[in-house]
Amino acid sequence: MARHIVLLRGINLGSRNRIAMPALREALEEAGFEDVRTYLQSGNVVLTSKDSRQKVALACERLIARKFKLEIAVVVRTRSALAKVVERNPLADVAKNPKRYQVSFLEGKPSAATLKKLEAAAAPSERVVHVGSEIYAWHPEGVARSKLWTLLAGPGLGVTATSRNWTTVTKLLELADG
Repeated sequence: MARHIVLLRGINLGSRNRIAMPALREALEEAGFEDVRTYLQSGNVVLTSKDSRQKVALACERLIARKFKLEIAVVVRTRSALAKVVERNPLADVAKNPKRYQVSFLEGKPSAATLKKLEAAAAPSERVVHVGSEIYAWHPEGVARSKLWTLLAGPGLGVTATSRNWTTVTKLLELADG
């Protein structure tokens, strides 16, 4: 049995794609997942399963479609993979505000052209680093007017992705360890 971090893309944003976390926890437990915990209202789940992360992602997507009538992309990381994301922390020397430091979790590898677009979109104060299946982005002035953030948050990456700020990333690792 392994701990998995399940990241739902684009739920509970305004009035769109609403899923109550208690209902999600209950549905996941009924589906056979164990020790299900959620964090915040933005689709962060830690659970235990014997299945691979790919099987967990597919099972969660199907469950959400069936139970909540929503087509939601799901990205899953194992506890050890998330620990490596935190260990790596390639922008630790500049990213001092965890709320403005984002990690985008990817299901595939973006093209070289896409990565060049991200680098070109970054404002002079911003930083972006692609490592493995993640993109780390530092937005010292916030994301509201960031062209880089617009690209990271939208469908233009060419792969399924969802982002979390550093506070959430480290809290999810704590939950996975707890």
